[in-house]
Amino acid sequence: MHTGFLSLSVTHKLTFAADHIIQLLHGQVSAVHSIVPPGFGLKARGGREFRGTIADQPDFDAGSDAEALYNAMKGFGSDKEAILDLITSRSNAQRQEIRAAYKSQYGKDLIDDLKYELTGKFERLIVGLMRPPAYHDAKEIKDAIKGAGTDEKCLIEILTSRTNEQIHNLVAAYKDAYGRDLEEDVIGDTSGHFKKMLIVLLQGTREEDDVVSEDLVEQDDLYDAGEAQWGTDEAKFIMLLGNRSVTHLQLVFDEYQNIAEKSIEDSIKSELSGDFERLMLAVVQCIRSKPMYFAKRLYKSMKGLGTADNTLIRIMVSRSEIDMLDIRECFRLRYEKSLYNMIQDDTSGEYKRTLLNLCGGDDDIAGEFFPEAAQIAYKMWEISAMTKVQLRGTVRPYQNFDPASDAQALRKAMKGFGTDEDTIIDIVTHRSNAQRQEIRQTFKSLLGRELMADLKSELSKNLERLILGLMMTPAEFDAKMMKKAMEGAGTDEHSLIEILVTRSNQEIQEMCSAYQNAREEGPVDMARALEDAQVLADACNADSGDMEDKFMSILCTRSFPHLRRVFQEFVRCSNKDFEQIIKKEMSGDFKNAMFAIVRSVKNQPSYFADRLYKAMKGLGTDDRALIRIMVSRSEIDLFNIRKEFKETHDATLHEFIQGDTSGDYRKTLLIICGGED
Repeated sequence: MHTGFLSLSVTHKLTFAADHIIQLLHGQVSAVHSIVPPGFGLKARGGREFRGTIADQPDFDAGSDAEALYNAMKGFGSDKEAILDLITSRSNAQRQEIRAAYKSQYGKDLIDDLKYELTGKFERLIVGLMRPPAYHDAKEIKDAIKGAGTDEKCLIEILTSRTNEQIHNLVAAYKDAYGRDLEEDVIGDTSGHFKKMLIVLLQGTREEDDVVSEDLVEQDDLYDAGEAQWGTDEAKFIMLLGNRSVTHLQLVFDEYQNIAEKSIEDSIKSELSGDFERLMLAVVQCIRSKPMYFAKRLYKSMKGLGTADNTLIRIMVSRSEIDMLDIRECFRLRYEKSLYNMIQDDTSGEYKRTLLNLCGGDDDIAGEFFPEAAQIAYKMWEISAMTKVQLRGTVRPYQNFDPASDAQALRKAMKGFGTDEDTIIDIVTHRSNAQRQEIRQTFKSLLGRELMADLKSELSKNLERLILGLMMTPAEFDAKMMKKAMEGAGTDEHSLIEILVTRSNQEIQEMCSAYQNAREEGPVDMARALEDAQVLADACNADSGDMEDKFMSILCTRSFPHLRRVFQEFVRCSNKDFEQIIKKEMSGDFKNAMFAIVRSVKNQPSYFADRLYKAMKGLGTDDRALIRIMVSRSEIDLFNIRKEFKETHDATLHEFIQGDTSGDYRKTLLIICGGED
């Protein structure tokens, strides 16, 4: 393993693995057999099979369908269900035959009638399905560049993800539909290196995938164009990423990782900026895996408040006959939720029903994997088990540390009228926890006063809770958080779960010496991992009521490395998704606890990133959760949490804190956060 692999986020590593496996599964079968474990029984294919969700309708009759659509729109109102059911059960080629038959039978343009009868998002979706793919892309591009602003994300998505043939068809369709040259319009609406790369992509001259030169892999040195020099040779990035074949560039990215000890994505983020950076990242993501790229785009279109309906419609229409099954696989593997369920939660009415028809099915219903997805999940757990992640905090020991000087400075900041919060924040956030304990002791020995009591009397509200939390030992802080979670009328189960499933044995014992159910430590026993996996698989299939007991006995006592192997083998034993089993078969706080354990075993920084996101999204802020995580992880893995946060939510933790908090409380949190990424 390259040493630079340690600098990547866990999510990046698993995404790369999934991408690579998907590419193998749909390409060279001989390569698949080298990574697929015994028991899956994948059969060789002579070529890429159909991976869309919309196919030709058997016994198709264009004239009959044209009549059915005419009747659905005749008279007062329209039969929207009949329209959507018919259109989503015909391929695009068949829809073009229906359109021609409609015109010959009724002397009217079907798209014009649909526009007249339908409204809003539902109309845009149905009309988009009725256009030929190239004309649909042309319409999207036209809308993206018309008017005062430009929808750069739409331009990026279409031009980075289409094949040479699709690009050529798009250019011709644009000319036919609008009487204009697409390249000239793009030149007039964009600028700089962003414009240059778009023009290269518009040529549709990428080498075919069978064009790979081992000699050129070493000559195509993106490292020399970026990391190895002051400034960046953008022209070389544009030439290579815009013209080399997909297979060739995948080898170039591997070689780059070996030389630079960092991913090409990380280099692009550090060397480029703005729309050009976003464009080049999209090119790389599409080179690695188009289905994963579209899965990310779909997730971002629906997460949070509001829906980016244009993006959602464009992707669901354009990929329904190409790779929607692969996109669904990637979506569920990455976001632990089916695309079907996310659409169901985020849309409504006939618009929702049409999108669900295009999606083609709910992958969460049975909790079972497609054959390809099972192999991806198995390999991802294996990589998770083998990967050594370098955890990094954001708060480190202060170099020229003098506890006496710090104690005097803190006393001065709190003495007299008013309080110097800036000095308190600066000292406390720039010392490690061990150094803060020395300051506490020195404060008492020099001044005869309790530092914690003085801080409590001088500060207030969230800033007080945050500073006092930083001044406690980790065990004191966790114990305090546990007590707060259980006192009063109700119990904060989420806090209890978060603390108890993410702490090590030593941390648990230090927090509560009476804790009895310590997790095992030591190397993984593969035979025992297989046995545990079979026990869990049998528990899922049995009618007995002891499933929860068996899950608890294994998940709460085995080490995290052992559980990674258990979850990996569980895929082969059952062909089921472990997280979906928990969601479907369990309930209440027990389900939440089991799910939190699995999330922590898979990727603990990602689990905390998700907890932080939930603490700040929407109206109001869960300040207790925010303080608890920022304090407890600041010297352990907050840097990793930051990377996972940005990777998953397309925004930085720094930005979320900046927008969701205020005053000295915000200032302290941002210092602990440690950077903007």
